[in-house]
Amino acid sequence: MRSLPDRIRHVILFEIIGLALVTPLGALAFGQPMLDIGVLSAIIAVVATLWNLAYNYLFDLMLKYARGHTARDTAMRVFHAVLFEVGLLAVLMPLIAAYLGISLWQALMMDISFALFYMAYAFVFNWGYDRLFPLPEWQIQS
Repeated sequence: MRSLPDRIRHVILFEIIGLALVTPLGALAFGQPMLDIGVLSAIIAVVATLWNLAYNYLFDLMLKYARGHTARDTAMRVFHAVLFEVGLLAVLMPLIAAYLGISLWQALMMDISFALFYMAYAFVFNWGYDRLFPLPEWQIQS
């Protein structure tokens, strides 16, 4: 399993790169001021960061218990990303609606758009991160 410093590095890199991508793309896609999307994205990043730390730790514990290791194949990576985003969606939709003064339906559509972006981003980021910072235990797994 990953150490706490490794998990912190992972979360910080994930959020910084994600914010740099989603703020201008979100402002353009939703016709909202970049400042509003930037502030909202930063708030979402804090919530997502806390969720990320807890979720990934618990997910790794479950993998270790169920499989005896934490290595992930493509199907497990897809499952991991989808489950992460579903949990986040439930928390963020009311926050988005309140901050931007939009309906829950609009917030749901915006949140789904953010979730789809972040699902794809999380898949690519985590794959790259695992390649750059592999765990020794993965060398002995098939």
